[in-house]
Amino acid sequence: MGYRVLEADRAFWRPSNQMGVQNTDLAKQLEATHLGARLWRLEPGQASTRHRHILTEELYVLLEGTGRIRVGGELLTLGPLDALLVDPETVRQPFNDTAADQLWLVVGAPPEAANTLEMSAETMATIYPDGPKAMPPELD
Repeated sequence: MGYRVLEADRAFWRPSNQMGVQNTDLAKQLEATHLGARLWRLEPGQASTRHRHILTEELYVLLEGTGRIRVGGELLTLGPLDALLVDPETVRQPFNDTAADQLWLVVGAPPEAANTLEMSAETMATIYPDGPKAMPPELD
């Protein structure tokens, strides 16, 4: 078959290992082999991990809410359907310092292992320069 469909009500959502952010791994559920793709729902006061990648370029598309993301040393505010492309080595962190949920679509290629429970200490230090649970100053 040349395509696969994941109906919204059948998507498996779970809290992320480090920050407890609700997300669904679309790429895994659709058996993608050449890219990663997730939906992330950040509630007020939540942040995704402050991280970078070794190979993966990431596209962030804000679907709902007002998106806040620190990329390198810059703080960006995105509106619904705004898109942002981040190079692998650039540190980034989406977070929610607003009163409403944010829903992000994050697509990356090529895919890299993202399970922090299976990473070596060296890989963890490279990907998470301040540790996997660092919060942005806006939420401290």
